[in-house]
This record gives sequence, C-alpha cells and structure tokens, in this order.
Amino acid sequence: MTSDHITNDFSNKAVIFDMDGVICHTNPYHAQAFAVFFDKYKIAYTDKEFEDHMFGKHNSYIMTHFFKRDILGEELTALEFEKEALFREIYKSEVKTIPHYIEFLEDLKDNGFKTAVATSAPRANLELILDVLQIEDKMDSLLASENVSLHKPHPEVYLKSAQNLGVDPRQCVVFEDSFSGVTAGLNAGMQVVGVLSSHPKEDLPPCVAYISDYREIDAATVKDILMRI
Repeated sequence: MTSDHITNDFSNKAVIFDMDGVICHTNPYHAQAFAVFFDKYKIAYTDKEFEDHMFGKHNSYIMTHFFKRDILGEELTALEFEKEALFREIYKSEVKTIPHYIEFLEDLKDNGFKTAVATSAPRANLELILDVLQIEDKMDSLLASENVSLHKPHPEVYLKSAQNLGVDPRQCVVFEDSFSGVTAGLNAGMQVVGVLSSHPKEDLPPCVAYISDYREIDAATVKDILMRI
C-alpha cells in the first residue's frame, strides 16, 4: 500500500507499538527459551498452553501459571532474569522485523507522527532489539516492564506512553497482537490495530483494523483511523 505525503501536522497524534509479535515476531524464540527453562525445572507444558498462557503475558503471570503457585518478589526477579537471558542468547542473531515495519515507521515519521514502544518485556530485551534494528532515534517514548506497576490488560503502559508523548490517548493508535495487549489499548481509550502474527482476529477483541504485515497499512490509513473519531 502506498500513500501520498500527508501535509497536515500530526505531531499531536501518535502511534504506539507493542514489541513482541508487533515489531518482531519473537514469540517462537520465547517459546524456545521457555522450553529450555521449564525442562530445567521439570515443569510440564504444551504448545496450547504456550499459546494461551505465554504470548502477550507478563512473566509474573507466566511463571505463576506454569509453576502452579505464586511466583513473586526476589524469586520472580531471579527466574525472570534467567529465562530472559536465555531468550536474548537465542534471539540475538535472529533479530528481524515483521515484514515492512521499517518502511512503515519511516512513513509515520516523515508525516510527523510521534511514535513509541510500550512492551511488557524487560528493558534489556527492548534494548537488544532497538540496537540491532537501529530505530531508537525514531521513538519518542520507550517503556518496558520495569516502567509500570500494573501490566497489560491494565492500560498503565499505554496511558504513561501518551503522557510521555504529550498526546491525548484518544489521538493514539496502538499496534498489538495479543488479547491482553489489545484490551490494554482499548482500556486506555485508544484505537487498536490488530497484528495477526500470533493469533487470528477471532481470538482478539474487536480492533479498528487488522494486518498480517506492514505492507497492509501506511501513514494515510492511520490518519484516516484518527479522523473517524
């Protein structure tokens, strides 16, 4: 999809991206890391459980579900560090975007949109991906799990992003791939585009649009979404 250059000023409007499954299709690599991690701790799991209880969830939820008991405090910190270090080791040589993401991001920036990342992943994962893709300078706000107290589906990470950007939440479009992430964006009062990297649209709350990759959207389409409000 192509668009003519947008001449309006969209500096008071923003696009906020989740990271896993939205910027990069990391979920298969998280599954590999969790498989190694759970095998070490003799934790039983199935592919269906990964789909239902891992993708789009925060580590506190994931650990508690699979260990079948509350995982909190220092234990959570230690286990999360161990698993995420495994993920980064597996993924560091595999980092690539969902097709045509960079072109879409550049289109947004060329047309004046503020842009941000709001992820439930740890800051170290965010930094790995930003460093490899060389896109940190294109983001006006970066929030990771350490920056919030309440995790998706709570809207805190999206509301804080809007505050950082100085943009009304109603003037933000969120890109999300999971049920909890879409719900968080909707709970923040934002428009949400579903990225169908991990789940079919039938498994997500209703979104304003859906894409399989970023060939299917451009800055003009984002403008149109916001103009409908």
